[in-house]
Amino acid sequence: MPDAVSAPSGATPTSAPRKPRVQHLLKVVRRESLSPHMVRLVLGGEGFSGLEFKDATDQYIKLLFADPALELERPYDMDALRERLPMDQMPVTRTYTIRHVDHARGEIWVDFVIHGEEGLAGPWAARAQPGDLISFFGPGAGYSPREDAQWHLIAGDEAALPAIAAACESMSDSARGLVLLEVQDAAEEVPFSAPPGVEVRWLHRGAPFSPESTLLATALSEVQIPAGDVQVFIHGEREQMKAVRRLLVQERGLDRKGMSLSAYWAYGRREDQFQAEKRTSVGKIDPE
Repeated sequence: MPDAVSAPSGATPTSAPRKPRVQHLLKVVRRESLSPHMVRLVLGGEGFSGLEFKDATDQYIKLLFADPALELERPYDMDALRERLPMDQMPVTRTYTIRHVDHARGEIWVDFVIHGEEGLAGPWAARAQPGDLISFFGPGAGYSPREDAQWHLIAGDEAALPAIAAACESMSDSARGLVLLEVQDAAEEVPFSAPPGVEVRWLHRGAPFSPESTLLATALSEVQIPAGDVQVFIHGEREQMKAVRRLLVQERGLDRKGMSLSAYWAYGRREDQFQAEKRTSVGKIDPE
């Protein structure tokens, strides 16, 4: 939400005008299979010049998807569509991290977790071919590793892997810390570089994610966190993030302020359900 604009005494405060969202259009330049369940799409084209990138590693874009049966052309004229389509037929967004920005080539990399025909973005990415168009809002950003942090605690599941890899590759060689990454098995590991003082530890569930197979929260409970300035970035499944919050804030006494801890998805929920529940108590990581 935008901050309220200060008003003279007795005047009615007004909200700062919301900056209009600009819809960008890129095309698939090439694709690469990274693991059995992850594919990388490299996006580029004339629209790259209109992107305003942030000074952050966790840069994200909100990809737009519409029912193919409607045969809508990208970029979508959202105002015109609102006048003629019911809300349940309007294009919807799916949020993805930009894995890498190649300014020289005018390209961005976006990595997708693929699970059959489940969802919208995954099936689209599984079938996308060079020349296909994609439109999106953004980029936005929310996190970067601090150069002055004494230690970094970074963790997540497959959905957080692109953001975690981008963060590690941005760190200086003097950085210290631990990265925990939960994936199904060794075949799902996607290599990336990290400073010598940042240990990368892979956790293998041995099965698809479930509340019974997940290892992340338990592994974090066994980590010895040093005293001092610890910067935290942990993202993943919603109920696991609630457990991690209890562990780090209530039990270990880490400062919640400045901690990047949030849910990228929720087990047993479709994306639309997950997004809608963010406005309810069940969808919040922090207690009311």
